[in-house]
Amino acid sequence: MVFWSTALLLTLIACAALYYASAGRRVNAGAVPEDSDAHFRRMLAGIDADFGAGKLGEAEATAAKAELAREMLRQKAEGGPSAAKPLGRGPIALGVLLVAGLTLGLYVLLGRPDLPGAPLADRPEIAARDMDLDAAIGQIETRLAAAPDDLRGWTVVAPAYMELQRYADAERAFRRIIELAGPDAERETDLAEALMMQRGGDAEGEPMELLRSAAGRDPAHIRSRFYIAGELTRAGDYPAAAEAWQDLIDLAEGDEPWLATARRGLEFAQAEGVAGEPDAAAEQEAIRGMVAGLAARLEEQGGSIEEWTQLVRAYLVLEDRDAAQAAYDNAVAAYPRAFDRGDLDTIALDAGLTLNGGGQ
Repeated sequence: MVFWSTALLLTLIACAALYYASAGRRVNAGAVPEDSDAHFRRMLAGIDADFGAGKLGEAEATAAKAELAREMLRQKAEGGPSAAKPLGRGPIALGVLLVAGLTLGLYVLLGRPDLPGAPLADRPEIAARDMDLDAAIGQIETRLAAAPDDLRGWTVVAPAYMELQRYADAERAFRRIIELAGPDAERETDLAEALMMQRGGDAEGEPMELLRSAAGRDPAHIRSRFYIAGELTRAGDYPAAAEAWQDLIDLAEGDEPWLATARRGLEFAQAEGVAGEPDAAAEQEAIRGMVAGLAARLEEQGGSIEEWTQLVRAYLVLEDRDAAQAAYDNAVAAYPRAFDRGDLDTIALDAGLTLNGGGQ
């Protein structure tokens, strides 16, 4: 009720201002011009006087009168009595009321006065850029405690938890995201990663179920399939691992950075592990292959700011600062406005990366 009262009052004030400006007195109006007929009569009398005094011949006097007649007709056509008259107050008032009625009617049809306000400073992605990561997370957590259904807040804080290696909190956040937005391949793989990080890389149980679900939802989802193939290899299920690696290779176009890693995984599985169990370095290489695949796709096809943020974060986790800086530079080039980069600037600057003059 307060909103509508305020809106009506402002509308009336605006209408009054428009009406006064349109229908009020004219300011700085010019003086009323002399009667044009009297002017032309004097000119005609002058021509007759010159003709009578012998100053003009008959032909010259006739030509002068004809020119005077043409001038009189021209002036009457441009500014004579037939000129348009200003609108009266009635049409102006009707027009102002019509504009006000249409404006209010459109808002009734399209507006949402029931929605709460969303000041720019209170949005989680804006708040995250204006302070260090820990303080930003604390502020977002406070806001989420009061508004647990804020999907945007959970989407911002979940990757930050992963960055800070708060994997249990990341798991909780990713679960909440799935509850609010529904499962998809990316969200299920994110949750699986958080679970795997808590278990030292072990994907057995729920993480594997999530990865299989993600691969089933999106048959071309590289990240989930890479984890599946790696877990099958780690578990010693070499026939299934070989099939998983082959399925992954079949998705490649031939030049993906992760393709070499997948081929080595296939060779290892086909040899049934005769080269020995894959060590931590091999697993790290597999992860690097996935990250390289994401980087190649973003550089060739572009992507969302969330994907660029994921790439920068992955390089930081792998302690590859040069690659993280290059990815950050590419992200800034793709999203030159700081407003569009979400929490990427906070993550990058907190990690010591530099903004090379690409943002605004």
